[in-house]
Amino acid sequence: MWLVRIFHPDHGVRLGVHQHDTIYDITGKVPSVSIWLQSSSGDVQAAINALARAADEASTAYPATMFDNEPGPDVAHWLAPVDALDVWAAGVTYERSRAARQEEADDGGDVYARVYQAERPEIFFKARGEWAVGHRGEVGIRSDAKWNVPEPELTLVANPALEIVGMTVGNDMSSRDIEGENPLYLPQAKIYTASCALGHGILLGEIDDFPRTSIRVAIRRQGELLFFDETNTAKIQRHANDLMSYLGHSLAFPNGVALMTGTGIVPPGDFTLQAGDTVHITIDGVGELVNRVKVV
Repeated sequence: MWLVRIFHPDHGVRLGVHQHDTIYDITGKVPSVSIWLQSSSGDVQAAINALARAADEASTAYPATMFDNEPGPDVAHWLAPVDALDVWAAGVTYERSRAARQEEADDGGDVYARVYQAERPEIFFKARGEWAVGHRGEVGIRSDAKWNVPEPELTLVANPALEIVGMTVGNDMSSRDIEGENPLYLPQAKIYTASCALGHGILLGEIDDFPRTSIRVAIRRQGELLFFDETNTAKIQRHANDLMSYLGHSLAFPNGVALMTGTGIVPPGDFTLQAGDTVHITIDGVGELVNRVKVV
């Protein structure tokens, strides 16, 4: 069961429960993701059960395929499953990411080796919820960068108590040449228009740590497969609740928060995204995320 945000050309933004092939409109009972997250603090399972009951009692339902379109004002489409909650990200949580960051860094990347082994993880702000791109939307590459790549990441969603309520697919778009030039440029490499994309919905369920599941990414240009790779969340060297705990140190999230958990897939140094490319990310058991690329 997924909690989703959708756009209907006749009814605007709606909140729904996705079960099997159907979206049940629950907006009348649960007006926003953030309000539901607030209600879930202290008893996540009870809040999930309440969503299931709201879906059973819903008077309006749609076929899920109805929203599988590129966004437009007159077209039904998916929205990112976040609203008032922010999106944050963790970095260098896979050994492959540590190695790649060292390779790209002009100074040899000692800072990445140290953070990979340190008790405190790298955590940074990624996007306000309203900035996040949804499934089938367009992600951006910076016009002032030469080396742009997607970063497929399992993304955790937590309530204000930092209890993990579910997961979604994430794409933490990155300008690697900018970050490689100087680690202090990380915000510019990571935070820009359309640099954050999330899957069609939040797969609901309490979890204490990462599920063991495969993550795959395929990049196509004019229909031709240019890059494919896969990894497994078993290779993440951090624990889910540890990341959440550090995220919440001295920082409150009254609307809840989404946390991207790092990438274990890094395209080769001679590859960069171009406008018109398509990025297809799949996380087994969680969902998929498809986005076209544009220059911003």
